[in-house]
Amino acid sequence: MSDSETAKAQLILAVRQGGVTDASVLAAMESIPRPMFVPQPFQDRSFENVALPIGRHQTVSQPMVVGLMTQALELNDRMKVLEIGTGSGYQAAILARLCRRLYTMERHPSLLEEAESRFRELRLTNVTAVLGDGSKGWKEQAPFDRIMLTAAAIDIPAQLVDQLAIGGIMVLPVGLDDSDQRLIKLVKTPDGAETEDMGAVRFVPLLPGVEPE
Repeated sequence: MSDSETAKAQLILAVRQGGVTDASVLAAMESIPRPMFVPQPFQDRSFENVALPIGRHQTVSQPMVVGLMTQALELNDRMKVLEIGTGSGYQAAILARLCRRLYTMERHPSLLEEAESRFRELRLTNVTAVLGDGSKGWKEQAPFDRIMLTAAAIDIPAQLVDQLAIGGIMVLPVGLDDSDQRLIKLVKTPDGAETEDMGAVRFVPLLPGVEPE
């Protein structure tokens, strides 16, 4: 086994020990080469269980958090999923392995272009990516069975709850800053929504609009 294969196996083990027990989620994470989503200066840290910078004040999320958020969505291959915050495309690539169709939104043109290139290289044909204001969601494609935010909202965005199907699940970080952010799992019911606090997290803020470049 090569050094990179050993490092990857150790990362997957750490993710499993951290609470990600869903075999399909672990298999999806194992199938996606994280180094592809990490900038060259940080390549030697690709298999560390840490968030890493990708430019534009954004990060590729910690694998542990990626696994826990993905597992919380309770995905299957019949589902239509919306991701807010494409970033490097790492989380999107894992979601795409587990759902029927993934719609992903990014506000930074350069990040979106790079992510789409990676999706093509991985032959992820079930991903539709768009430049847009993720805080407003993607009304034209709603309703979604699942929604994931990879940026922290000040509160649960009502527009996104509206775009979630009844019985659907949304997973998102909520909080003003990284000292009080909580990971929330929301299940939409006929009468409203039920929420579960999954613990403390640290994400970049969810910002409105599209970033000019």
